[in-house]
Amino acid sequence: MENSNVHDILGAAHPLDRRGRPLHDLRISVMDRCNFRCPYCMPKEQFHDNYRFLKSQERLSFDEIVRLARLFAGLGVTKLRLTGGEPLLRANLADLIGDLTAIPGIEDIALTTNGVLLAQHAVDLHANGLKRVTVSLDTLDKEIFARLSGGFAALEQVLHGIDAALAAGLSPVKINAVIERGVNEHTALDLVEHFRAMPVIVRFIEFMDVGNRNAWRPEMVVPSRELAARIGARWPMHPVSENYRGEVAQRWRFDDGVGEVGFISSVSQPFCGSCSRARLSSEGKFYTCLFATGGLDLRAALRAGSSDAELLQMIGGTWRGRTDRYSELRDSARRDQDPKAQKIEMYYIGG
Repeated sequence: MENSNVHDILGAAHPLDRRGRPLHDLRISVMDRCNFRCPYCMPKEQFHDNYRFLKSQERLSFDEIVRLARLFAGLGVTKLRLTGGEPLLRANLADLIGDLTAIPGIEDIALTTNGVLLAQHAVDLHANGLKRVTVSLDTLDKEIFARLSGGFAALEQVLHGIDAALAAGLSPVKINAVIERGVNEHTALDLVEHFRAMPVIVRFIEFMDVGNRNAWRPEMVVPSRELAARIGARWPMHPVSENYRGEVAQRWRFDDGVGEVGFISSVSQPFCGSCSRARLSSEGKFYTCLFATGGLDLRAALRAGSSDAELLQMIGGTWRGRTDRYSELRDSARRDQDPKAQKIEMYYIGG
């Protein structure tokens, strides 16, 4: 690994894309495998027992991840989110977190997990510098949970993992709940009631058309405004200002002062205009949009011996050429009932 100072190479210049958006947040997938088969993410019909996941040497090594994270920090990234698949399936993940916390310019590192393995790793994760964790949990109904996880009855393990994370100092814990019409919308208030008095923030996410995996249709979406009205009728609440420019979740605090909830409305209220997020896949591809399947192959460049300066030029150039606004285009096309909507989706999902 090169020891050149990234900030010396770049100076103070941070790239803006063609819509004037900076690069501030990087989502790093450390593992392509998962121990769940959620139908909206990794449906078991597609990710079956014979599905070929990456071999260990095909994934980025920890050294490669740290080197790239250091370069991204030089380009303006201040926040890292470690994801999968299920990131806690990656052995010695806490060691990677320890290395990432030492990178100059990185102000925040978070982990998104399904929570099944969280109890056994929470203390080690916190000891190595992790400050907060987000747990994907769509319902507290055991039968619906099993269906949404692809048949895995592990709800108690997830709840135990959340308790362990809080006990270890990973607070507040955020809960990400994907709400789908006719599936789990009637259980949304149960999540609020269960966690409201705890240092836990429940965030409701509109069911999204991620790739072409989940047979998404607009009628499956429960708009955030509808869900907020239901929750507000039970526990009066008021909107609060965002923590930072471009925050994806709209925050609401309960009038009685007991907690808050968030809403991520990427379908009904697209926020592409302020999107400063990119993602790095476990095999080393750099994507400038959540919905894209075509990305810049950084693993090939790393393993071909590219210098830091060359990698910076590749990453910065890709970001400067970014025009992505998939959710806005989809929303506009659907509102106009434009046949171009399907073409927009095909472009982003690689159809």
